[in-house]
Amino acid sequence: QVQVVESGGGLVQPGGSLRLSCAASGSTFSTYVMSWYRQAPGKERELVAAISNTIGVTNYADSVKGRFTISRDNAKNTVFLQMNSLKPEDTAVYYCNARVYRLQWYDYWGQGTQVTVSS
Repeated sequence: QVQVVESGGGLVQPGGSLRLSCAASGSTFSTYVMSWYRQAPGKERELVAAISNTIGVTNYADSVKGRFTISRDNAKNTVFLQMNSLKPEDTAVYYCNARVYRLQWYDYWGQGTQVTVSS
């Protein structure tokens, strides 16, 4: 079992920045594929950004490209989501996902952290 814990959400004005953090347990964190998802009220959960487990290849939703940056620190078992130029439509609960391969892929989710962009 992998424990996933997000932090760093909050209220920010349009145009502002926030950095989310996600800590995952386990001694093989560097092998996990890590992703951030979000879910706004009345909408389905959507992929925001992902980072691979080896050379750190990143992937972003079109809506956040150029504004959000995903990164990881394998020494600290942590993945980050730097969010700049935030818009009201970025308001959502943000979830961290750890995808772990143990003969098959398993998904582990955090409890989510609220991000609200409003003036």
